[in-house]
Formats: sequence, structure tokens, C-alpha cells
Amino acid sequence: MSLILQVFIALILFMSISSADELLKMDDISLQKDEQKVFLVKYENKERKFTFRWTLYTNEGLVTLSSYDTIVSHHMMFLNNTNQTFKVILKRGSRIYERVYFLVKFKKFDTKENRAIFELFLSDPRRETQIDEFKND
Repeated sequence: MSLILQVFIALILFMSISSADELLKMDDISLQKDEQKVFLVKYENKERKFTFRWTLYTNEGLVTLSSYDTIVSHHMMFLNNTNQTFKVILKRGSRIYERVYFLVKFKKFDTKENRAIFELFLSDPRRETQIDEFKND
């Protein structure tokens, strides 16, 4: 392989790694039907709530509802690579790569316990956001 091709490949790999989001795994979450998970998102003297829950599991598909601030969303999630996650923008930065967001991933469904298992990830490039979980009582 020529030196120019090697340099070009190395440059492409470096650019793709340096521009990739750094996702921090927050938690594994196990929820029963209509059990709600609530997080308080704090940044720049603002506090906003992020909530989500699931309402139906049928034909290997999970119906979830989420809300952040005034935005309410409905998602169909499956255990494949196509519709396994949803993204919630928590804070917009001045550049597109400075956005702070949650990524919620449908990991599995426990049919014996009737529980959905999720993974929650946070992308916060500048680490300026504080996330507090509300405990379900």
C-alpha cells in the first residue's frame, strides 16, 4: 500500500474517532408496565424533568412514552438494530456536536417478570450537566 493511501486512511480514522460522541452509560433501568422513571436535568441555572415509561409490549414491540420539558414523545422500540433506541436532546449547544442528550436503549424484555430492561446513556461533551434521579416511592 502506498504511503499516501496509508496517511489518508489514518487521517479518516482519526477524524471519525475524534468527532464521535462520547456516550457515558448512566444506568440500567428495569420498569414494569406504566412504572415511570424520572430524572432532573440541571444546567445553566435551569431545571427540567425527563420522564419515561412503557405502556404496551406486543409482537416483540415495546410502546414507550417520554417527556422532556414541554415535549412529549411516543416511541415504538424493538430488539433489533433499527428501532432499539430513542434520543432526547437535553440542551442545544452553539455547534451540533455540543448537544447534550440522553440515548435510551431497549435492551431486553423479561416475559416472566413482565419487565422491560433499558440502558440509559448521556452525551455531554463539556460535562456541564447534572443529572439527578428521582426515586420511585
